[in-house]
Amino acid sequence: MAINISSPASHSLLNIAVVGHTNTGKTSLIRTMLRSTEFGEIEDAAGTTRHVEQATISAGDLPVLNLHDTPGLEDTHALFDYLKKMSAKSRSVAPVKILEGFAANISISDPLEQEAKVIRQVLRSDVLLYVIDVREPFLEKYRIELEILTRAAKPIIPVFNFIAEHKQELSYWRDQLATYNIHTSLEFDTVAFTFEAEKRLYQKIQTLVEAHYDNLQKLIDYRAKVWERLCLSGAKRVAELIVSVACYRESKNPKSSQITDSLSEDRLHDYVRKAEQKCLKDLLSIFNFSEKDVAIQKIPVSNGQWQLDIFAPGILKAYGLDVGSAAAKGAAAGAGIDLMVGGLSLGAASALGAIAGAGWSTFKRYGDEIKASVQGTKWFCVDENTLQVLYLRQKQLLEKLMHRGHAACDTMQVDTPEKMQLPDNWSKFISTLRQNPAWHESTASRNSNKQYLDIESKLIAAILGNEQAANSNTQ
Repeated sequence: MAINISSPASHSLLNIAVVGHTNTGKTSLIRTMLRSTEFGEIEDAAGTTRHVEQATISAGDLPVLNLHDTPGLEDTHALFDYLKKMSAKSRSVAPVKILEGFAANISISDPLEQEAKVIRQVLRSDVLLYVIDVREPFLEKYRIELEILTRAAKPIIPVFNFIAEHKQELSYWRDQLATYNIHTSLEFDTVAFTFEAEKRLYQKIQTLVEAHYDNLQKLIDYRAKVWERLCLSGAKRVAELIVSVACYRESKNPKSSQITDSLSEDRLHDYVRKAEQKCLKDLLSIFNFSEKDVAIQKIPVSNGQWQLDIFAPGILKAYGLDVGSAAAKGAAAGAGIDLMVGGLSLGAASALGAIAGAGWSTFKRYGDEIKASVQGTKWFCVDENTLQVLYLRQKQLLEKLMHRGHAACDTMQVDTPEKMQLPDNWSKFISTLRQNPAWHESTASRNSNKQYLDIESKLIAAILGNEQAANSNTQ
């Protein structure tokens, strides 16, 4: 999406005026549609926007529409009285002509100049988005605003803002608008964002401006693809965090001192913290937010000690051995007896010989691991509880970012979730990742490995709660 906050004179583009009373969320709506926190100013005070500001939304390289952020209508009573007087003098003149006369004749020093700015843009626009804060009662000032805006003879789409937990107020507003024969409206919360609401907004505009239908469809299709890529990129980044942390290890020699082990644990803890912080920054960047948007607790890292089980069935297959073969059965029988205390049983040593006999091409993949096991080496790895915390918290953060409007001013609180579902076969995934420390970093070899791609795609599907996401990732 291209955003241009200048004022290109383009009569061929669809021009949309965002109008309404002061402090209802007009600038917030545009920020959310632009996915940018940089457009305009947002404050919890009336009259923040003093001039008409413009931004252009494009479908790739194709400019489609201009959004015009207008000042709030502050003195609607005075404006309405002025228009009534003008109408009384010229009863045969159409209401829209009265508005045009008002916009053309009000001077810069006139008390109604603020309202004139709004009316000028309304008259130049193709569609009006009338932003409504549903938390407000349907006061007389809103009735007057609608009376004035309907005189412009432009399509009006009421946009209901701040709808979360205000269903009763929303229903009341719908009933009131119906009395003005306005039945087409939209729920678009600029704080609690959903892409479907944005899509419906463009679709409603399509029905009102037939000449721009095709370009709006291109925009809808383009934004849908961009949104899908954003969500997929976020999920892939979380999966990458889990992979890199699960594969990471610090060696532990049986003869090492307590101080050495403590340093290894510290390095492990530091790595996990930095890895999560980097993931956090990347997720914020993907969705065009900053660190001021989120407050995240320090991750409680508890070290886990794990020893590579080179005789697990998956490893045997990696060596090209048939799980049902005599050598495989011998390996399985000998594994797990003394390995957990760092030694090799007789059965495990026999299996080691059987694996070595399979040939150098199958041996070299895990040669260093086997040598380390023979020497009694263990490894410090991140324990499963910590990995679960990483997964659940980053999944929660991603979900919040996917539903956060760029007009939101509150700081997201991301705590460790108490109850969230882990992916199916989670423990199996983690076990496989731990047995493949080379996957710690992204390489061509890792990224073409079928076993790795299967784990990655299933993690992404679980993160997004959508199995199709994983399928599209591997196509």
